[in-house]
Amino acid sequence: MRSTFSTIFYLKRQVVKKDGTVPIMGRITVDGTQTQFSCKLTIDPKIWETKTGRATGRSTVALETNRMLDKIRVKINTHYQEIMDRDNFVTAEKVKNAFLGLEHRCHTLMKVYEQFTADYAKMVEAGMKSKKSYEKYLVVYKHLKEFLMQRYHVQDIALKELTQSFIMDFDMFLRTDKHCCNNTAWIYVCPLRTMISVAISNEWLVHDPFRDYEIKKEDTVRTFLTKEEIQLLMDGKLKNAKQELYRDMFLFCIFTGLSFSDMRNLREENIVTYFDEHQWIKINRQKTGVESNIRLLDVPLRILEKYRGLSEDGRIFPVPHYTVYLAGIRSVAKRCGITKSFSWHVTRHTAATTVLLSNGVPIETVSSILGHKNISTTQIYAKITKEKLNQDMENLEKRLGNIESFLSDSHKNGKEDNVCGATR
Repeated sequence: MRSTFSTIFYLKRQVVKKDGTVPIMGRITVDGTQTQFSCKLTIDPKIWETKTGRATGRSTVALETNRMLDKIRVKINTHYQEIMDRDNFVTAEKVKNAFLGLEHRCHTLMKVYEQFTADYAKMVEAGMKSKKSYEKYLVVYKHLKEFLMQRYHVQDIALKELTQSFIMDFDMFLRTDKHCCNNTAWIYVCPLRTMISVAISNEWLVHDPFRDYEIKKEDTVRTFLTKEEIQLLMDGKLKNAKQELYRDMFLFCIFTGLSFSDMRNLREENIVTYFDEHQWIKINRQKTGVESNIRLLDVPLRILEKYRGLSEDGRIFPVPHYTVYLAGIRSVAKRCGITKSFSWHVTRHTAATTVLLSNGVPIETVSSILGHKNISTTQIYAKITKEKLNQDMENLEKRLGNIESFLSDSHKNGKEDNVCGATR
């Protein structure tokens, strides 16, 4: 629907110059909202007609003033039409800013997003950022473009027009149109929050539309393999060497905690020997850049020796594309009798839970092995398995001995405490 739009000129009669002239002002009205601006012109109020908003008579001053006012009107009309065609949403303030040269088209949401992703791509090429994170930003960019066109019928929107309702509408769009679950919607709203932070940091935006918006990430049950399932995977009879490769790479990451991308990037220079004469993996995680130092245990060491030198590009393992590999390992798992549905990240869950924490490795060490920036991330992986629970209770039972001895010791300690208390 087309907006109601008008431009009028009037005098600011309360401001009188030394020569008796007064300033000419302009007023733009769009859908009932108004904004004023100075025309940078002055005129003798005696030759001004309030009804028409123009100078009267045929004097040179009158004709020149009217010519300038006509020029201003044409420019304003042009800017109004341009904004209408571009955004399909016009305000009096937008038209005035365009006329005064204050409109910064780069200060729109999608322009900021495009510049951000362009810079991010360079950091990915330099190895400073994760390619997966970059791909996530591109997916959200695509969703935002579709949302803007569907909801507002525009290809872009000014930063100043972003409100909390805009964010809530985008959240609903992700859940209903894109069928995202709560956590996926949470992940996809985060890049939008990043764009807002960039705009505020550059002083392109004063208010924060996220100020009163809140979405909480829900806790999810993270799949991991049990000790018995790992054994099934190790003992399974496979059809060919390709399935063996899938199985071996999966086991390698289970016993090292490496992610798929880090395993793919693993090179000979990442295998080092330290003071203890054991071989270690020393690698900076692609996702976070945090250094991981992982000692090679017997299983990953044997797998490493099996595939060393087979890859032509200098990497340790001849790693296929992720989608090809994922289909392959799922087929292997099914063949080995493992019915769980999982992704590659199950290896890190299993490493943290079944291999490390369940065998008494402190969570601080687990955090270092997994290459986490802070321990709170590691706690997401931490699961108390039945084996770990049973082991802890067995250790407790050994320390306590029989209950009679424990109670007897407690009774004695109590008496001693009383004596000490009496002494004090």
